[in-house]
Amino acid sequence: MELNKRQEQILQIVKDHGPITGESIAEKLNLTRATLRPDLAILTMAGYLEARPRVGYFYTGKTGSQLLADKIKKIKVEDYQSIPVVVNENVSVYDAIVTMFLEDVGTLFVVDDESLLAGVLSRKDLLRASIGKQELTTIPVNIIMTRMPNIAVCYKDDPLIDVAERLIEKQIDAMPVVRKTEKGYEVIGRITKTNMTKAFVALAKDDLL
Repeated sequence: MELNKRQEQILQIVKDHGPITGESIAEKLNLTRATLRPDLAILTMAGYLEARPRVGYFYTGKTGSQLLADKIKKIKVEDYQSIPVVVNENVSVYDAIVTMFLEDVGTLFVVDDESLLAGVLSRKDLLRASIGKQELTTIPVNIIMTRMPNIAVCYKDDPLIDVAERLIEKQIDAMPVVRKTEKGYEVIGRITKTNMTKAFVALAKDDLL
């Protein structure tokens, strides 16, 4: 977040004289309290300042980078998760390829007859199965999918930055967002590298600040 000249002046005053009331800040700048109200609100919401009743404003001591890091850590998976694309474990590899193409996704989540997570299919899995002379319409995806418990999952309340680190660490493109039940994991969403990009763009546009 880039501050304007007056906001920088306010920050300096609070650094030098805080805690200080809004009226005192306005007096030092020869402005009215009403004129400063939007700037004080922005600086407070952005995290540069904190306000306490009957005390005034004080500087938090955080840099722009620290404030940005704080904002990033507060973003949850549920803020950016997408609708999952799932297939049953008994569908053929051919049908899975068609589904991936029609849905324009790079990862399919495989569920059992109780709609619980059973596996994951990536582009590489389907490509590997397509090489050779196998009849793809007769091979069920449960033969080639990555199975539980070898699947990385996340929850809607997980910090998005933690999930991003796991995607990089495991070198995968997507992760299912799940809800844990007594019988297993129910797939309720997906997080992909595209979701991460959307969050990054929102930060650049200050939508999250």
